[in-house]
Amino acid sequence: MQPTPIPYLFFRGDCAAALTHYADVFDAEAPEILTVAASPAGAMMPAEVQHLVMHGALKVGEGWIYGADDVMGETAAMAGSSLAISFPTVDKARAVFDGLAEGGTVRMPFKAEFFTPGMGALTDRFGIRWMVLTDDPKET
Repeated sequence: MQPTPIPYLFFRGDCAAALTHYADVFDAEAPEILTVAASPAGAMMPAEVQHLVMHGALKVGEGWIYGADDVMGETAAMAGSSLAISFPTVDKARAVFDGLAEGGTVRMPFKAEFFTPGMGALTDRFGIRWMVLTDDPKET
């Protein structure tokens, strides 16, 4: 069995809100959230970071998205990469794109391209960059 890459995203204090939002957008089960307070290291951490997410996991289809809050506060804005996700129909891809774009910044509007009937790029309200695509180039 080949290993499956899992994106691990770092947030600036809003990991739980982001993973919960993604669960809604992707019609997924609620994410698993482990806070700093509930972790073995929690007792050694300052009170102001106890509510932050030490590790979160969201199952999306056959894959996972992992995430955590940066308890050190050093995470730079996401640059140089995007999470790409593809759907079997334009309607589903557009709905996900719209859900992720809510409160974010659209970098490339969702539209047909030469290789797909639907694709768009955005940075969501949590600072995560996404590319949303449609699988079947023959689908209209």
